[in-house]
Amino acid sequence: MVRTALAPWERERGERFGSLLRQARGSRSMAEVAAAAGVSAETLRKIETGRAPTPAFFTIAALATALHVSLDELVAACAHNPDWQEPALSA
Repeated sequence: MVRTALAPWERERGERFGSLLRQARGSRSMAEVAAAAGVSAETLRKIETGRAPTPAFFTIAALATALHVSLDELVAACAHNPDWQEPALSA
C-alpha cells in the first residue's frame, strides 16, 4: 500500500504533537512512558521527532493516558492552523 505524501501543514502538525509529548513527558524516560502506553520506545521516538506525524488514534489515546494529558488538550494543541504557510524555498 502506497501512502500519499503529507501536506506541509500535516508534517508541521506532527512536529507540534511530538513537541507536546516531549513536554508532557518531562523528566520521565522515553522507555518508561512507552512501556506505560504499551508502545515501543522507537515508536515514541518517531512520534516525538515528527518522523511518524500521523500515529494511530489508539496510540495517541494510550500516550495521552500514560502522560495524563487529555485528548481535548492534544486536539487543541495540534488542530490545523489554516493561516500556516509553507516557508518559501530560497533559490
